[in-house]
Amino acid sequence: MIAKTSGSPEDTESIAAAIGAMLSTGDVIVLTGDLGAGKTTFVRGLARGLGVALGVKSPSFAIHLRYPGRIPLHHLDLYRLNEARDLAELGLEDVLEQDGVAAVEWGERLKNWIPDRALTVTFEDLGGTRRRLRIEGPASLIARLQDQGWEHVS
Repeated sequence: MIAKTSGSPEDTESIAAAIGAMLSTGDVIVLTGDLGAGKTTFVRGLARGLGVALGVKSPSFAIHLRYPGRIPLHHLDLYRLNEARDLAELGLEDVLEQDGVAAVEWGERLKNWIPDRALTVTFEDLGGTRRRLRIEGPASLIARLQDQGWEHVS
């Protein structure tokens, strides 16, 4: 696991943009953390790194929004879903296998649907606008992030 501290929403966006620039088609980013922790802010930065020109908004009521870019971004928000049956009815498995990168807010609700290739970002509130971002995922991507100054934590 690796981690980085963000001091502001702008910092969180910059961190995410750097990650977005490294991603490939088929990658899945699972975002977990409390309400207001910075998940949508992170997705805005991720979109910038993927070359998405449109403004990103929270898909809480739409559940799934798709943004075109260098790599298309599928932005999902599972806040309103309660059961795995809801995920199946949405065709979530198809979305996770589509032609772009999937960023899933409230991703812990995926449970056994989380693909092995997923990068999980957990947001920890440090007070004010400071957040600790902890990332787990495929060793190859973790190694590339460590090269960019992420610290290894246990």
